[in-house]
Amino acid sequence: QVQLVESGGGLVQPGGSLRLSCAASGFTFSAYTMRWDRQSPGKGLGVVSVINTDGTSTSYAASVKGRFAISRDNAKNTIYLQMDSLKPDDTAVYYCTKGSNRGQGTQVTVAS
Repeated sequence: QVQLVESGGGLVQPGGSLRLSCAASGFTFSAYTMRWDRQSPGKGLGVVSVINTDGTSTSYAASVKGRFAISRDNAKNTIYLQMDSLKPDDTAVYYCTKGSNRGQGTQVTVAS
């Protein structure tokens, strides 16, 4: 079955950086577009970034464009989200997503 396991979250000060990882298994990873979503306290789930099957095409929510970078390593069945210049508004649970499948999430808290 599809398994998506996120890691790399934590507490970071404003302006800091974190790198999230998502290890995927149970499907042909290289054949699927992948996505990072996030859910902030009191807000709905939103798309952060999307990457196509070979990593040549990416897209970002306006709120993170220029600060976040999504990438993937198909040899390792892993996607990444490099998050720089973090802001308190980036505080959320971040989920790795394939279609309707979602991991358990990793908490990112940006606070001084």
